[in-house]
Amino acid sequence: RRTRSLPSPVVSWIEAIVLGIVQGLTEFLPISSTGHLRIVPALFGWEDPGAFFTATVQLGTMVAVVIYFWRDLLRIVRAWLSSLRRPAERGSLDARMGWYILVATIPIGIFGLAFKDQIETGARNLYLIGTVLIVLGLILLLAEAVGRRVRDLSEVRMSDAVWVGLAQALALVPGTSRSGATITASLFLGMKRDVAARFSFLLSVPAIVLSGLYGLGQILTEDGGASLGALAVATLFAFIFGYASIAFLLRYLATHSTLVFVVYRVALGAIVLGLTATGAIS
Repeated sequence: RRTRSLPSPVVSWIEAIVLGIVQGLTEFLPISSTGHLRIVPALFGWEDPGAFFTATVQLGTMVAVVIYFWRDLLRIVRAWLSSLRRPAERGSLDARMGWYILVATIPIGIFGLAFKDQIETGARNLYLIGTVLIVLGLILLLAEAVGRRVRDLSEVRMSDAVWVGLAQALALVPGTSRSGATITASLFLGMKRDVAARFSFLLSVPAIVLSGLYGLGQILTEDGGASLGALAVATLFAFIFGYASIAFLLRYLATHSTLVFVVYRVALGAIVLGLTATGAIS
């Protein structure tokens, strides 16, 4: 039986640098990295780098979030492993956070496998991306309006992890934004803005790792796939700018609302829909 051959993206060095910067800047801001990695090539007339290239470059931002939160992650892993042997320790915040991260990763794993063909092809439609940018932007605006923003990380419960995990699964649709969906859900659940961002970043680690490793495996097994050198450059730039965007967003949300991201999402979505409808991009 013949195996299905995946499209082989051809990515130049310039494209790799630009796409790496775009990935790093947009992965943790609530504006959709996958959507931007589809929109930017369309604006420049470049070939769509593909879902697998997009997923693999996320490894750069994964390294960024791991390095930024390495103390938190190490503490969580230790506490979680210790709680498996000592039931009395299962009530600690770090042990609970370990379970929250695991539970929140299940929905995106299930839906990612169930709809992988649609994600690789049809879900990268520019009309869909533009529409989702606008709709999720307005939902984020609603979360800002109704969210109480009083809860700290110590008050997070398993039910919160389930709801935020379900929201994270929406990020499989380009234009949604993993951080945008999880921050929005966290705001609806009453978390403070910076707490919502921190919770979102911690929950993102397994999903980004699994997505990146899957995409890398697909590219490595393609015939004539994307240049590994270009892929490495894109991943490096994604790491550098991803680390900077994490630091920026945590500081920004401590004293500001997400309104600027709502305006950006709606404006970009409208521009994408307009340019696609007129045939200016495709």
